[in-house]
Amino acid sequence: MIQVIAFYLFATLCIFSGAVTILARNPVHSVLWLILAFFNAAGLMVLVGAEFIAMLLVIVYVGAVAVLFLFVVMMLDIDFAELRAGFIKNFPLGLALAVVLFVELFVGLVVHGAGGVQLGKASGAAAQAADMSNIQAIGALLYSKYLFLFEAAGLVLLVAMIGAIVLTHRERSGTRGQIIAKQNARRPQDATINMQPETGKGVQL
Repeated sequence: MIQVIAFYLFATLCIFSGAVTILARNPVHSVLWLILAFFNAAGLMVLVGAEFIAMLLVIVYVGAVAVLFLFVVMMLDIDFAELRAGFIKNFPLGLALAVVLFVELFVGLVVHGAGGVQLGKASGAAAQAADMSNIQAIGALLYSKYLFLFEAAGLVLLVAMIGAIVLTHRERSGTRGQIIAKQNARRPQDATINMQPETGKGVQL
């Protein structure tokens, strides 16, 4: 019984927060409602036994992506009047895209009701052991069968990070370069001076 109550609670809050994310006029509020939707979706994943996906939703989407969205939106100087004018201008295009998406969902539901698409049967070769959790099973699969693909994905992310640093790095004229050896060789007694001022006379700068 408690599982059913938790499911309807998480599902209702997830749908509600997702709708408010779209309908909110303030972009900051939209991001906050999106974070709430991610938390409730993580709760739904926990209910179905997919705790690894729930952790990904909280750590990756809430802890990184949504917070990044929030900082970017807060740093932008958004003209809400111009934003509303653009909404009215692009409303027909958005309505057409919404109709296309609803038609695709309707077709998918009809196909599913007719029996769905037979994609094949699982062989059971990759089935997890009875005493192993989802996280342990995914880790064992990633670091055994898909080890090289996992390493290649990490290498691609490393190259992308280095490329972003190289592209955004700019040499500024008039700035002093950093000499790490000089900084390491600096002694504490050269960095601070004990003035020992007399009472009531202060320090002469």
